[in-house]
Amino acid sequence: MTDTPRTGTPTDAPRVLIVTPDTLGKKMGGPAIRAWEIARRLAPVAEVRLVSIKQASLSHDAFRVFTADADELRGHVDWCDVIIGQGEVFSLHPWLVESEAIIVVDAYDPLHLEVLESGKDEGEESRKFLVNYCVDMLTTQLRRADYVICASEKQRDFWLGHLGALGRISPENYDADHSLRSFIDVVPFGVSDEAAVQTRHGIRDEIEGIGADDKVIIWGGGVYNWFDPLTLVKAVQVLSKRHADVKLYFLGMKYPNPDVHESQMAAATVRLSDELGLTDSHVFFNMDWVDYDDRINYLLDADVAVSTHSNHIETAFSFRTRILDYLWAGLPVVATDGDGFAPIIRDNDLGAVVPPEDVDALADALEQILFERDSEAIRHNVRAFAREVTWDHALVPLLQFLRDPQHAADYPASRTESMDAHRLRHIESLEAKILQLGAQLGSAQLEMVNAVSEVDRIHHSTSWRATAPIRALGRVLRRVLRRN
Repeated sequence: MTDTPRTGTPTDAPRVLIVTPDTLGKKMGGPAIRAWEIARRLAPVAEVRLVSIKQASLSHDAFRVFTADADELRGHVDWCDVIIGQGEVFSLHPWLVESEAIIVVDAYDPLHLEVLESGKDEGEESRKFLVNYCVDMLTTQLRRADYVICASEKQRDFWLGHLGALGRISPENYDADHSLRSFIDVVPFGVSDEAAVQTRHGIRDEIEGIGADDKVIIWGGGVYNWFDPLTLVKAVQVLSKRHADVKLYFLGMKYPNPDVHESQMAAATVRLSDELGLTDSHVFFNMDWVDYDDRINYLLDADVAVSTHSNHIETAFSFRTRILDYLWAGLPVVATDGDGFAPIIRDNDLGAVVPPEDVDALADALEQILFERDSEAIRHNVRAFAREVTWDHALVPLLQFLRDPQHAADYPASRTESMDAHRLRHIESLEAKILQLGAQLGSAQLEMVNAVSEVDRIHHSTSWRATAPIRALGRVLRRVLRRN
C-alpha cells in the first residue's frame, strides 16, 4: 500500500480504520449496518476507512470502503491511528493486538450468549466449541482494548465483569478515571436522522394476498434461534379468526452473509405457518433479504411492529436493533418483556409489552393497537422518542473519545500481555495440531500394516503369476512403513 504510514502521534483529524467481519452491500445485517453508520458519522471529524474482511461492494463520497485479505489489512493498520473492530476481526487476525494503534473494541453484541441458542443447530460438540471460541474471541479483544463501546448500561455492567476478571480494572485505569467511562462507555445503535419517506409500496398491493386496507404486522429482521416467532404465528392464528384482514409479514429470512445459514427457528416458523394453514393467507415470508436503503418502504406499509423472544440469558443482555428501525418509521411496537427495550416501550407508551410465550396476551395486545387504541397517539410518542435516540446522540461518547484518542492507562502492559497470550494460544494450537497429526499418522500406519497383511494373505492364496502386482504393492507399502 502506498499510503503514508502512521507516525505514532494522532493528528487533529485522526486516521480511523473501521473493520467489520460482515458483508458490506445493498443487503446488510446488524454488524455491517453498525460499521457503515459509524463510518458515515465519523467522516466529518476523522479520515475514515471502512474495511470488510468478507466482502464490500459499497462506496461513499466521505470515506473509502475496502475489502481486505490479511496482507491488505496489515497495510490499512499501518496507515491508521485508531482501529475500531467488532466480532471475529480480532480472532481471525490475532496479530492486531500487537499493533501500536489505539484499539476501540465494539462489544455491542455478546456473541457467546447468542451462540448458546444458535449453536443448537450445529450439534452438541460443535456448540461447545463455538461457545469457547466466542469467549476466547471476546477475551482477546478486551485484554488489549484501549476503549470499549457497548449497547446499553446493562451490557456495560456485564463487560465490566469480564474486564475485571482479566485484570483490566487496574489501579492505572481506575486512577485515570474513577468512573471508567473513558475506558468503557455506552454507544448503542441509533435511529436514522433522515426523514422516513416512502418512495414505493413494499408490502401493500405488492405482496399477493395483502391489500391496501389490511392490517399489517411486520417482523422487521431475521429469524434466529434466540427469538420466538412461533408464539407470534399462533397469536396471528387466534387474531385472524376475529379479524380476517390481519396479515403478518416477515421482512427477511435469508441473512446476506453467505456464512450464516438458515436457523432451526426460521425453518420451524415456516413449518408451523404451513401446518396452521396461514402461509400466504395471513402469514407471509420474504425468503430473501431487503436492501438496506429500501427497508423503509416495507416498514411504512405496516400498522404495528413486533419483536418476540423467549426468557433466556441472551434476552437479558440483548439490544434489539430492529426496534430502532421501528422507531424511525414511527410504528407502535409490541414486544416481549425481559429485554432492555421493554421498560422503554412501557414507560414511554410506545406500544405494548407482553409476557414471554403467552399467545393470548400477544393476540390481545396486537388487537388493541390495531383496532381499539388510538394508534396515532402512540405513533406521536414513538416519533418524539425517536428524536432522542438518533445516531448523532448515540455516538457522542465515541466522538468525544476521538477528539483526543489515547491508549488505555495500563498501556503498554495491556499490549504486552495480549501479545504473550496470543503467542501462548499459538503454541497451544501447534501442540494440538502435532497431537492430531500424530494420531492421524498412527492411524495411517495401522492401516498400512493391515494392508500389508492383506497383501500377504492374497499372495499365499493365489498363483505366483497372478500375485505379481500384489507383491509389488507389498514392497512399496513396506518401504513406506520403514520410513515412518
